[in-house]
Amino acid sequence: MAGRNDPNRTNRDIRDDFRAEIREFLGTRRARVTPEQAGLPVYGGERRRVTGLRREEVALLAGISSEYYTRLERGNATGVSESVIEGIAQALQLDEAERIHLLDLLRGAGTTRPPRRRPVQQRVRPTVQRVLDSMRSTPAFILSGRGDILAANHLGRALFSPVYADPVRPPNNARFVFLSPHATEFFRHWDEVANDSVAMLRAEAGRDLYDRRLTDLIGELSTRSPEFRHRWAAHNVRMHTTGVKLLHHPVVGDLDLPFETFPLPDGPSQFLLTYTAEPHSPSQDALNLLASWAATDDGIEGSAPANDSQPADSGETPD
Repeated sequence: MAGRNDPNRTNRDIRDDFRAEIREFLGTRRARVTPEQAGLPVYGGERRRVTGLRREEVALLAGISSEYYTRLERGNATGVSESVIEGIAQALQLDEAERIHLLDLLRGAGTTRPPRRRPVQQRVRPTVQRVLDSMRSTPAFILSGRGDILAANHLGRALFSPVYADPVRPPNNARFVFLSPHATEFFRHWDEVANDSVAMLRAEAGRDLYDRRLTDLIGELSTRSPEFRHRWAAHNVRMHTTGVKLLHHPVVGDLDLPFETFPLPDGPSQFLLTYTAEPHSPSQDALNLLASWAATDDGIEGSAPANDSQPADSGETPD
């Protein structure tokens, strides 16, 4: 992770951190693909020290020299062509999210030292908040790539009331998943949610290793949660734009809610998240009951995150 040997990030080359991430990411991808899965012959008497592919086997499958691939896995990403990246992606059987992550890391490895930057609070425009508020029967949120809940409508805050119970603002999904004792009850498939949360943070880190709030969050979770540390070391990334979330709400019980995410043009990695229920289902009945409860509970409004006064800037300001 960024600044792993230099917490103040002074006198270091930004490319070193990206090179380390490339090395670890490609190493973990190589280890998960067996020769049989890659269509390579394995001879009966051959003794292998690794269960996955060797570097020379990846190079063979990608159509490049073993020396070139070894340099690339060590983080020397200068002048890597699209055809080489595509060959490696096919050899390592990368999915779309993993391929994008590799491209992000390779791009970062070719950058120079960035200016020192001060974090800027992300802000949701009032018009976007009005859109959320107009979705009265649909829990809706604006999330950052770090999993911060930047805005929500009334039903959304009611649905995620256990998440809002954390006094830290803005509420953060990953912090709730790994640090709250209530997370395993709220998320009925906690393991799946935990894996997805880490995979999304890993992808976000590939886009910008020097997002200070992201590195602080990852540092906090790594220090306090062995479950997070174990998953973070796997270097898995994932696109998680649609699916079904299985929840257990403390007021209305179980809900099976399909969700969709929609990217927004404002700010870095902001997206709209919505939950719906199948018509005439028990989950729809529970969601209707939740809406009635929310309408009579004034405390839910008090759990709304304060809208930051900083401008809706897509970057960070230099010191």
